[in-house]
Formats: sequence, structure tokens, C-alpha cells
Amino acid sequence: MITLALSKGRILDETLPLLEAAGIAPAEDPETSRKLIVPTRRPDVRLVLVRASDTPTYVQYGAADLGIAGKDVLYEHGGAGLYQPLDLGIAACRMVVAVPDGFDYAHAVRQGARLRVATKYLKTTREFFATKGVHVDLIRLYGSMALAPILGLADAIVGLVSTGKTLKANNLVAVEEIMAVSSRLIVNQAALKTRRAALQPLIDAFAKAAQP
Repeated sequence: MITLALSKGRILDETLPLLEAAGIAPAEDPETSRKLIVPTRRPDVRLVLVRASDTPTYVQYGAADLGIAGKDVLYEHGGAGLYQPLDLGIAACRMVVAVPDGFDYAHAVRQGARLRVATKYLKTTREFFATKGVHVDLIRLYGSMALAPILGLADAIVGLVSTGKTLKANNLVAVEEIMAVSSRLIVNQAALKTRRAALQPLIDAFAKAAQP
């Protein structure tokens, strides 16, 4: 049995056409089913539905052979024990630094001010600001990030944006882009070595399906 880990939401929505093209479409609708393990039309392949931030962990430790995870999650995870053969080009967005409109971010950076930054990407944010020589106090939040500057919890936020409409609606502006984000196919390194004959055709099928 080959196990593929992925998360519900945008990644699942944009992965479904790739699964169909690769011949491993789910045998039942993952969005309506309460099952966390979903069979596919191939009897030797199953899907496991996990939290997005947990996908690399399931693959790293061999609970899943393959997975689909965003670049943001993979960078934060560190990529230990993972092979990343494909950028699938799905769930594309940007990780940005955003501040209240009118906040002089450039001046604060030039002066080396200590910034309070709300984010769930602690590792990425710490490393980004370290390269700029800016000291930051990190405040971990998992959602509703735009509230942090409004309520005085933080000076800035680091998060993902697609259209930017949420930032605009909450009087925030993106001032720096940290990275472009899309989702990648990831494979357990040990599994690829011991089960290449089974896994490589699936990797190749994803590569063909993801071609523009």
C-alpha cells in the first residue's frame, strides 16, 4: 500500500485534478467524508488527510510514503528525511511582512528598532529578520493574524497572501516579500530507496499531470 498525505482546503482542492490525471482520484469525496484515510481508485494507493503543518512529519517518519506540502511549511519544518522531486505549482501565494498603513517600516528597519511580529512561521521570520540585522520579538499566532496590529499586539505580521484583499480590508499593507510559495510533492527518502519501483511511476505521473 502506498500512502499519500495531504491537507484539506486549498491544497486538496487544487490537488484533486492532479490526482485524477495521475489515475489516483479518491473513491469518495474527501470534503464530505469524515474518514481520515480515504481509498482511491487504485487499490494500492490511499490518501491520509492531515493538518497542513503536519504533512512533512508524517512523511519524514514513514507514516506516509509521499505528501503534498507548501514551501512555507517545508521551510519551517526543515526538510529532514524528505526528497522534494516536484514543485506542483499549486496553491500559489506569497509570504510577506505586513504593517498598518502609515507605519514607517523602512525607518524602523534602518534604525534597528525592535519589532513585535506576530506569525506562525517562527523559524522563517527569525531568520529573515536576522539577515536584515533587525531584532524581533516573535508572537506565535495560528490565525486571524490581521488582528494583531489592530489590537496593538504586534507592530507587524508575517503571513501568506494571495489577493491581498484581507490586508486591505484591515488597513494593512505588504512591505516586504519573504518568499513565493507553492506546493511540492515530497517523498520519504528511505522509502524511495527501498521502494523506488513502486513510487517512481507515481512521481512520474504527478510530473506529467503538473505540466502546464
